[in-house]
Parts: sequence; structure tokens; C-alpha cells
Amino acid sequence: MFDLSALEAEVAGTVYAGKLHFSAVTGSTNTDAIAAARNGAPQGSVFFADEQRAGRGRGDHTWESVAGQGLYVSVLARPNLEPAYLPLVPLAAGLAAADAIRTATGLEIDLRWPNDLLIGPRKTGGILVEAQSESNGVAFVVVGVGINVHQRSFDPGLATPATSLDIESGHVFGQQINRQALLVGLLKSLERETLGLLDPLKRASLPERVEAASSWVRGRCVDVHGPQQYMGTTEGLDEHGFLLVRTAQRLVQVQTGGIRESSC
Repeated sequence: MFDLSALEAEVAGTVYAGKLHFSAVTGSTNTDAIAAARNGAPQGSVFFADEQRAGRGRGDHTWESVAGQGLYVSVLARPNLEPAYLPLVPLAAGLAAADAIRTATGLEIDLRWPNDLLIGPRKTGGILVEAQSESNGVAFVVVGVGINVHQRSFDPGLATPATSLDIESGHVFGQQINRQALLVGLLKSLERETLGLLDPLKRASLPERVEAASSWVRGRCVDVHGPQQYMGTTEGLDEHGFLLVRTAQRLVQVQTGGIRESSC
């Protein structure tokens, strides 16, 4: 369980100070954050839980959220950001999560566009960004992050095999990754990356940084799934964070959906 008093002390001086909202059990932290945002919750509000009973991933997928086994957290931002740059938000969150995991465990994370956190071929986390835009810009953005920390068993029918930080770190029972340290690291990294999106120079460099952290966005043969169905080789990201895929016919800009490894 989390030590809430210690957490408040650890985020003092950040945008999250005094805005931590913990639930032992909830449906979905993203749902909680969206409801709070619509009721006027301030920038930097954090909603996290020990267990989710209706955890959500992208594309209406469920996210298994066993009590005490993972990190389930959603952060509310109200950035002065043009809606055209919203696709950069999950990429920035991926960099933040990778940095937090590396700091807490020493493990290297591979980012699979647009929102998967992988260790080798196995998925250890995902990101769900939900936003509301208005005529004059972005009203709010909710960044949800789910990370498998202590889990030891997974549904064998998953499209991508799953893993956890404990498994990948070689930890045995009783020698586990500290979820609280991981949460603090994630929040601080998210604050830095979110602020970076507001700086035109840092925002412009984000696709290049993601490419450096990912084996998927350039030179990988992939199947694109979702509204668009293609097979081709990835050729990087454009300035808005969309994936470029070279098919047999043309260069395609992939705006939605996801990718899986293929053989061209």
C-alpha cells in the first residue's frame, strides 16, 4: 500500500503538491480524472488506485489491474497546447514512463508506437490519453499510465505477451520493485515532459527523442491495425507524432490504431 503522507512530501514543489487522490478500489482512474476535470479540478490533479475493476486501454481494450500488483495512475493536465499537437502527448508520456522505470529498476524500455511499454517482445505497460478540446484549444488532457509491477501470471491469449518489472528484474517474492518510488519518478518525469511540449524547440525534438528510444518507429516491418490496414516498413514520425509507414504503393501517415511486427 502507498504511504500517502510520504508521497505528499516527495512531490512537494511540483505541480502535484496537495492534489493527490488515492482510492483503494476504483473503476478506472482515467474515468475518475475525466469526471474531476469536467467539474473544474486543477492542473496537476493525480488519481491513482491500488486496484481498478474497469481499467481501460486504447481501442476499448481492458487493462487487468489486480490489487497491489501494478501502478494505475492518471494525471490531469490543462496545457496551453494546440489540438494538432495532442498526438505528441502519449509519446511524451512514454518517454516519461521509460525514464521512471529505468531509474527505479535499471531496465530499458522499448516504446512501440503509439502507447506500449515493452521489455524485449513483452509488454509491461501502456498509456491511455484522453482529451477534450474546445474551439479555442485544449480544455484538458488526462494521461493514464498502467504498469505491471509485481504480477507473476498473465492471460495467455494476449495479442502481445505480457511481463512485469519484478519478473524482468529477477526479483523473487519479498524482493519487489517499490511502487511508491516508481510513482514519484513517473510524476516528476511527466511534469518535465509535459512542460517540454509547451516549448516549440523541445516539442520539435520530441519525435527524434522517441525514435532514439524505440526500435519500432524506423526500419521495422509492421502490420498496421485499426481503421487503417497496411503492411510496410516504418520510416519515423512526423512533427505531430504520427507514424510514417512505407507500403509497396506509397508512404502512409498512420494517425490512429497500432502496429504489430510483420514480415515484409
